[in-house]
Amino acid sequence: MNMTNLFKWLGTLLTLAGALMTAIDVDPLNIYLFNGGALFWLIASIRMKDVSLIVLNASLLIISIMGFILRIDT
Repeated sequence: MNMTNLFKWLGTLLTLAGALMTAIDVDPLNIYLFNGGALFWLIASIRMKDVSLIVLNASLLIISIMGFILRIDT
């Protein structure tokens, strides 16, 4: 398995785990897992030079980090 496929599978597994944790209301672990999935998919998409996936996963990470920071302040 090459590194890009490894990153894609790790991103997929972490994203699915994040969805499961959201479904069973395990917070904030769900956010950490979703962020990990987005990060691995961002790395994979950069390696694949897939601009739509780069934009999607970079945006997800930025939005999630902003939400996390705002959550800390409350």
